[in-house]
Amino acid sequence: MTKLIIQIPCLNESETIAGTIDDLPKAIDGIDEIEILIIDDGSTDDTAAAAKAAGAHHVISSGVNRGLAQSFQRGLDACLRRGADIIVNTDGDNQYNGADVTALVRPILSGRADVVVGDRQTEKIAHFSPLKKKLQRAGSALVSQLANAEIADAVSGFRALSREAAMGMTVRSSFSYTTETLIQAGRRRLRIASVPIRTNKVERPSRLFRSIPQFLTRTGRTMLRAYAMYEPLKIFALAGLVLMALGAIPVGRFLLHYFMGDGAGMIQSLIIGAVLMLMGAISAMFALIADLVAYNRQLLELTLERVRKIEYAMDQAPVQKKRIPVEKIREELKSLPQVFGGGLR
Repeated sequence: MTKLIIQIPCLNESETIAGTIDDLPKAIDGIDEIEILIIDDGSTDDTAAAAKAAGAHHVISSGVNRGLAQSFQRGLDACLRRGADIIVNTDGDNQYNGADVTALVRPILSGRADVVVGDRQTEKIAHFSPLKKKLQRAGSALVSQLANAEIADAVSGFRALSREAAMGMTVRSSFSYTTETLIQAGRRRLRIASVPIRTNKVERPSRLFRSIPQFLTRTGRTMLRAYAMYEPLKIFALAGLVLMALGAIPVGRFLLHYFMGDGAGMIQSLIIGAVLMLMGAISAMFALIADLVAYNRQLLELTLERVRKIEYAMDQAPVQKKRIPVEKIREELKSLPQVFGGGLR
């Protein structure tokens, strides 16, 4: 029995949430059960009530606004606890055509993908400016490189995840989940696919950012942090090599003049070069330490994934017998990484 839960993070979407829910498919071939989950991120209007009236099965409300990224993570956790086999994420402003949920889940149902991203085909969207189209294309190319996967529309929030893919997701950004989760998925060797989708024109400005420079700055910071978590050795080693190469230039200049008998006036070059090369050596040492930290993070992620599986299995157990066989728990614990010198027996 395959269960699909469509999660919708919302902030003051009382005017559009009913239309968004109404556009979602009520039945899909290969899916036995479809539920809708709303994450109300501190709305000050009647979003929660409007969602319930429109037919949402679950509504999670928070008293304060925690941001889109954390709402997405809360939604994943809630969907997994409710037994979702596939999770689809969409926006509450009805930006995406709800009928295309069917296209999103098809690659997961057929076993061809673990994560599916809806490609808005921005080149064909008339109300997108030429600058926005170029930025979207360049950003998607960069994320594809960082994630080691081909992604047509990296910032699209219309996406589907298998249960296994969602189980290992951990969003730490306070801004947006779109690029961070794709880099995570790519570095975990998950299969990422893109499918073309349709969009509806949204008149109101984005609530996620106030300007394009702000969006680029915050997204760039999120991408760098996410990539550095998995490939710190490359980042710090490259920085170290660049610094040492820059330091070698003034040092070489000093040595050239020194052997020509005019080294006394080039002490500044020697000092500058030595400082740069020292900074490069320090960066190289940081690379080794950061690589060990990244390896430890991977072990902790595996541990967290196993713990989640145990917790969610207990949540899905019948209320009157909320127990898991001891043998099953023992097998899950044995598969935990052997951290702190030995693992569990």
